[in-house]
Amino acid sequence: MKLARDDDVGVAIRKVAPGTAFGRLVVRDEIPMAHKVALHPIASGTQVHKFGVPIGRATRDIAAGELVHVHNLASDYLVNDIDHFEE
Repeated sequence: MKLARDDDVGVAIRKVAPGTAFGRLVVRDEIPMAHKVALHPIASGTQVHKFGVPIGRATRDIAAGELVHVHNLASDYLVNDIDHFEE
């Protein structure tokens, strides 16, 4: 589901298997329900938009159809470095 016209990511409304096609977009990774998928290639350092607002920056190049999560997106709002969390 694309939430705003200029969004860079869509949100899975159900778990999506790799190889699933949505028009010209082919999903590369398993996308868990409620997680983000890149709708087009996103270059490293580029600001990523969801809900029509920036949510973070790509920490590496992200291919269209790839899962977008903490492994390739740094939040503009929260520290998402796992070393900052205590167990």
